Amino acid sequence: MEAILPTGYKKTKVGVIPEDWNLYRIDEVLKRVRKPLEVKPDENYQEIGIRSHGKGLFYKEFTTIDEIGDKSVFWIEPDCFIVNIVFAWEQAIGKTTSNEIGMIASHRFPMYKPQKNVLDLDYLLYLFKSKRGKYLLELASPGGAGRNKTLGQGEFAELKIPLPSYQEQQKIAQILTTWDEAIIKQEQLVKEKEQFKKGLMQKLLSGEVRFDGFTDEWKFIKLGDLLAYEQPTKYLVSNTNYSDDYEVPVLTAGKTFILGYTNETEGIHKDNLPVIIFDDFTTATQFVDFPFKAKSSAMKILKPRNSSIDIKLIYELMQMINFVADDHKRYWISEYQELEIKLPCEEEQRKIADILIFASKEIDLLKNELEELKQQKKGLMQKLLTGEVRVKI
Repeated sequence: MEAILPTGYKKTKVGVIPEDWNLYRIDEVLKRVRKPLEVKPDENYQEIGIRSHGKGLFYKEFTTIDEIGDKSVFWIEPDCFIVNIVFAWEQAIGKTTSNEIGMIASHRFPMYKPQKNVLDLDYLLYLFKSKRGKYLLELASPGGAGRNKTLGQGEFAELKIPLPSYQEQQKIAQILTTWDEAIIKQEQLVKEKEQFKKGLMQKLLSGEVRFDGFTDEWKFIKLGDLLAYEQPTKYLVSNTNYSDDYEVPVLTAGKTFILGYTNETEGIHKDNLPVIIFDDFTTATQFVDFPFKAKSSAMKILKPRNSSIDIKLIYELMQMINFVADDHKRYWISEYQELEIKLPCEEEQRKIADILIFASKEIDLLKNELEELKQQKKGLMQKLLTGEVRVKI
């Protein structure tokens, strides 16, 4: 039995859309523009690139005729939709502006002018940043994974997209732009708060700033005297502690720790106390206060040797140690434990830890708000670009 369409909607080849929306082929609303560049040997040129995942344009270093070689290059035209044909399937798209006048792009970055009063450029950009848009770009990029999935000009031209009126497109783009601006502001707040914490941490953990009533000298202590280490593989949690659908975080070692999830319970570290994870290969460290499964045998669990040691404070102090592993040597945990950090008395440690924990909580709150904004925008974008939610013009 066919589903009953909502009033005011129609069924099309691309799904259910409002009755007053129309389907257009890409080549009906976009026109390819190309202004070839005659490269001169005595001049420098600046090329553009496009980041994947809808992150837009970036500028490369100035280049010369020798570096450009035989590839075809074109002047950037402002107010165009531009795409990297090699990574179109990964949403390597953007728009050109007056800022890029005088810059160049290779033949791998075709540019298209939207038809005046029919297609709004910002609306099109949001459309191709959506889940539906990603599907269309993949559809027009035949071939295997990676560099073999190249956007075909013919396939791209034949794509069909549903469009509301030009005025409604503009309104939708304005709404989504407002959300983007709010996200950018929130990202800036997070960055500023992180910079503030970094400066505060430097002053507190170096002893540059002291609390009233504390004047005694800080003492150097080896990390090995503060922290014991264990292999994560010794831990085993029975299935009775977790339901079958419980997902346990998995930490993968590297320059930074990557967080994934698993339903496997064997090898899970579960303790009442937070720990520090150390990687033998890169000397990367991670503070962890939740159950987890370590994926690499190079990872070690560092635990305080007694209850009076504030492990969060020790972790923050460890971040200030200039101990960088090069590409040719592996640094073992035993070597790392010989390093020294400077510590105040226990009471001053607790005061410092309280300040830094409060700063961390503020940052976490801002990050949670940022993630909520992104999720809200994502949901709104889906509804606006499909016509599920209409806007007043």
